[in-house]
Amino acid sequence: MDSILATLTLLVHLAFIFFCLGGGLVCLYDFKWSYIHLPALGWGAVTEFFGIVCPLTDLENFFLRRAGAAAYEDDFIGRYFLAAIYPDGLTRNDQIWLGAGLLAFNVLIYLWVWRRRTDS
Repeated sequence: MDSILATLTLLVHLAFIFFCLGGGLVCLYDFKWSYIHLPALGWGAVTEFFGIVCPLTDLENFFLRRAGAAAYEDDFIGRYFLAAIYPDGLTRNDQIWLGAGLLAFNVLIYLWVWRRRTDS
């Protein structure tokens, strides 16, 4: 059961990351999503900019240990996406610029949402 809970936590964590990345697009259909997306985006940005480990990482590790599996040392992104997202030689400064790009992308989405709301 604990391995199932670890997997479910992993899936929730993955969904949260994708929601942080592009959840603003959902606001094109219903602006009320912004009340959930903006705090999620803020939390995602804080964890990336300041190197904070997300509580979902700790929860997944808790379930992995209880299931008898090895917990991982890195954060979620470090474990599952580091090689794919962050190539060798990427500096902390580069990561901050990537985070800033994420925020800028979402600002553009929200400007688009705002324009659509004011035009209708």
